[in-house]
Amino acid sequence: MPDAVASPHDAVASDRASCRVGYLGPEGTFTEQALLTQADLAAGELVMLPSIPEVLAATASGAVDVGFVAIENAIEGSVNITIDVLAFDTDLLIQREVVIPVELCLITLPGVPLDAIDTVMSFPHASAQCQRFLAEAVPGVRLQATNSTAEAARLIAEQRTRSAAAIGTARAAEVYGLEVARAGIEDHPENATRFVVVAREGVPPATGHDKTSIVVFQRADAPGSLLAILQEFAARSINLSKLESRPTKRGLGDYCFLIDLEGHIADEVVADALRNLKMKQADVKFLGSYPAAGEHGPAVREEASAAWEAAARWVEGLRAQIRR
Repeated sequence: MPDAVASPHDAVASDRASCRVGYLGPEGTFTEQALLTQADLAAGELVMLPSIPEVLAATASGAVDVGFVAIENAIEGSVNITIDVLAFDTDLLIQREVVIPVELCLITLPGVPLDAIDTVMSFPHASAQCQRFLAEAVPGVRLQATNSTAEAARLIAEQRTRSAAAIGTARAAEVYGLEVARAGIEDHPENATRFVVVAREGVPPATGHDKTSIVVFQRADAPGSLLAILQEFAARSINLSKLESRPTKRGLGDYCFLIDLEGHIADEVVADALRNLKMKQADVKFLGSYPAAGEHGPAVREEASAAWEAAARWVEGLRAQIRR
């Protein structure tokens, strides 16, 4: 456990300068904004890719060392494409999570009035977070999906279309020479997005403030099957921070469960719960154990480390009394 307090960033790459980091481009995405908050990743070679599946595929193939993708939003919930690729298409492991607040902006060519806009382009998750604003400020507009918020801004800049706007970041407006027509247009002010760093192998050491993500496939769709899964955690007082069902792609009505739980695979209580699930259910896919995000994370980790060291001294004191 003493090694558990090492920086979680060390789990990604020992040579940061040579670490290739894949992320959703083009320049100006929320993904880039979140990535740049991570000093070790920002120091690597940043590789922009056109879509989330391509970021994850490049990571799985070794074209990049790690991938950085959005996985959840406070308003719209899970980014399903990320969840599905991690659950069904790759064997990547989450290395850490990053949570940043989100401010969405309506971006246009300079001087375009709102009543001239008939099309709004953006990543679907972003558009869905601004439904109230769109209904009130630009009613009846056509929504056009793009691979990212920054791609929407880039298209407007390239096409010079005065009847179109993008939903994206203030940074994207700056990058592409556009204007922020309205800022803070998200429907809920406490908006935030959770990103994850993924790699082909390796589990970061336990820190005392960790999260584990798994996918549980049921042995049979029968009354009480979900309860049987949840009881494994309840019996061990393991708190779940997320529980979501996803179709397995095998047939209508066939679902699996995506679960985020507090704790690390190095914790015996977590290991025991996963052992029982693996034995009793059709399958369990391990997506990773990693440092949990949050402003109090470092304090919690420091407190957990101190508590562990005190407990370790206590146990060693007891074991020292064993008669030889």
